[in-house]
Amino acid sequence: MNQNQNIVLTCDLDETLVKTDMFFEAIYSLIKSNPIFIFYFPFWILKGLPHLKQQIFSRVEIDYSILPYNQKVLDFLYIEKSNGRKLVLITATPQFIADKVEEHLNLFDEVYGSNDKINLKSHKKADKLVELYGEKGFDYVGDSLADINVWSKGRNAYLVAKTKLSQSKIQKSIKITEILDTNEKIAKSIIKEIRVYQWIKNILLFIPLIMAHHFTDLGLLTKNIAAFFAFSLIASSVYVINDIFDLDNDRKHRTKKNRPFASGKLRLQYAIILIPILILLSLLSVFIFLDFNFLLILIIYFVTTTLYSFYLKKVVLLDILILSILFTLRIFAGGIATQTPLSPWLLGFTLFLFLSLAFVKRYTELEYVKSEQKSKTTGRGYITSDIPMIQSMGISSGFISVLVLVLYFNSEDVKLLYSNPLVLWAVTPIFLYWIINIWFVANRGNMNDDPVVFAAKDKVSYIVFALIGIILYFAL
Repeated sequence: MNQNQNIVLTCDLDETLVKTDMFFEAIYSLIKSNPIFIFYFPFWILKGLPHLKQQIFSRVEIDYSILPYNQKVLDFLYIEKSNGRKLVLITATPQFIADKVEEHLNLFDEVYGSNDKINLKSHKKADKLVELYGEKGFDYVGDSLADINVWSKGRNAYLVAKTKLSQSKIQKSIKITEILDTNEKIAKSIIKEIRVYQWIKNILLFIPLIMAHHFTDLGLLTKNIAAFFAFSLIASSVYVINDIFDLDNDRKHRTKKNRPFASGKLRLQYAIILIPILILLSLLSVFIFLDFNFLLILIIYFVTTTLYSFYLKKVVLLDILILSILFTLRIFAGGIATQTPLSPWLLGFTLFLFLSLAFVKRYTELEYVKSEQKSKTTGRGYITSDIPMIQSMGISSGFISVLVLVLYFNSEDVKLLYSNPLVLWAVTPIFLYWIINIWFVANRGNMNDDPVVFAAKDKVSYIVFALIGIILYFAL
């Protein structure tokens, strides 16, 4: 007989069996459903942490089928179960939540969770296990420094390490039998979470300076660079806000499920640190290099994108209009930052261009939903029967942007900036080709979720914009 069969294998839930913290999941879910509950927290905590947990968890609904379970831990547990071992889930999370997890997994023989009087963590968890199975009568799978008290009373210690640093600290106190898993490096996950690759969208802030032919002015260029980072950092803060309050929808999405918070690669607690740091760094760039007018634009952008993340993205068509306006707002912000007059032709052109690209994004999402034999998108108001209309409006918007460009080339504004304005007409067929190509790519199912990011990696786009740059040079 396997000697382990007589020793109970116990396992923690938060950041061990699942790669997330259920308490923070519940907090974010409750705030999303009704932000007023934030003001209840101080009164609930006065009655103790167990009471706070009970109040929060009792008001939220959790989809246990999409939680980021730790596959390495599950594999280990299934193997031990097949070898005849008794498995026990023991957690500081409330009992009824732990029961729901077990109901989904159908893996554990016994389940123990906290109640409104006892928080089963650290020494209280250790005492409970000793009471049930005796000292050294159990093995334990845990993840944190708080679990040292539990491991010290058990036999074998299995570790799911959050970081190499936490692993090192734990190993100084406890002999670890086996390390089941170690999360990815925090810095790598943070960079992915704040979506640095999306900062390429904010290059639009340089458009007014370039189009006014003032890009050699170092003073204005410095302001433009500061504006770029201010916008990028504030946008990243909104990405974090969006991700922590949209965990369920992200986990149901084919690509968004891999985002750091949704996948559990980055602890939800880091959002509390990341959001204020990103906002403060953005404001610092404004206060040092820019003025109050730019700050107002930044606030408008932050408020609009936050509203978009919480509500506006669910409203059919309004979400697409908001996306196109936000892109145009970037160009407007670039003009404000460098005090460069903005051509209404330029704003009109970008509005219709990015309206077309926003339609591309929704079209791509719906085509994928259709391929999965589903009828509607997750977290959006679109259905697959909307595809023909979205495609029609998107292509039309792209063509209108080219028409605005043609009208601009024929305006008096162009004659003031270019000595050979007729040369600019060569831009028209090239740009028209680019718009059509983007839609062909989307129609063939080869489009990335975000067409702007796709264009930043697309060889055809590189060639098109290089040719446009050459034409603009010869038109000077």
